Amino acid sequence: MAEFKGKVVIVTGGALGIGGVTAEEFANRGALVVVADIDRDAGEVIEGRIRAEGNDAVFVEADVSVSRQCQIVVERAVGEFGGVDILFNNVGIQPPTSYLNVENTPEETWDRIVGVNLKSHFLMAKFAIPEMRKRGGGVVINNASVQGLQSQRLVPAYAASKGGVLSLTRQMALDYAAEGIRVLAICPGTIDTDMVRTVASLEGGDIEETLDRYGASHPIGRIGTGQDISNLVMFLASDAASFMTGSHVIVDGGYMALGAWAGGAGASQD
Repeated sequence: MAEFKGKVVIVTGGALGIGGVTAEEFANRGALVVVADIDRDAGEVIEGRIRAEGNDAVFVEADVSVSRQCQIVVERAVGEFGGVDILFNNVGIQPPTSYLNVENTPEETWDRIVGVNLKSHFLMAKFAIPEMRKRGGGVVINNASVQGLQSQRLVPAYAASKGGVLSLTRQMALDYAAEGIRVLAICPGTIDTDMVRTVASLEGGDIEETLDRYGASHPIGRIGTGQDISNLVMFLASDAASFMTGSHVIVDGGYMALGAWAGGAGASQD
């Protein structure tokens, strides 16, 4: 498959988990991939792996909650590959120490979560969209969460950040539709990532058994994988989704259909 041949794709949080799987999938489908991540070791590994498969990628170490570092990521995309066509705002955090109510949430914790999960989407779009315009259009895909639609207890900053991503997605879609720039969001549920495994470890006991328990509560009978999310991103970024903008797509194994996502699904994906 080479439906993205020659397209320049930026993936934030692209070194591990959902971002890593998606970066590799884009590369396998012909894209020129820029992986932005704060984890240098993991970033260099995935860059090397993509290149070893005969595809093109460059890793940029960056904290995308910081304006200048977002600008550098876009500049590297332009310098290495000539522009930007697709931006996957994937990065997100939910630190284990952040499970607190509003009263007990430190301001710095709030600022960090909102900075990474929401502000980074704004900043990356701010710098990438002008480059998309030069190429006649593009696609921005924002990684939100089912927690932007429903929430669990003790995650005020995370829930607010993900709800903000959904609202930002709708708003940007209106501003840029006439220029051929589509803006969409995805809402993963519980996905097998390092973040979810960290949260599962807090319950004590065997992590695999905990993940199996999370999965058993889903109508589809399992939790998701990074590939499940990557498959959706590939569709939304492609011409097959050319009439889609300003909307979000839920990918959660049917959990939201139960109407009680936070009752037993475990943690969100990112």
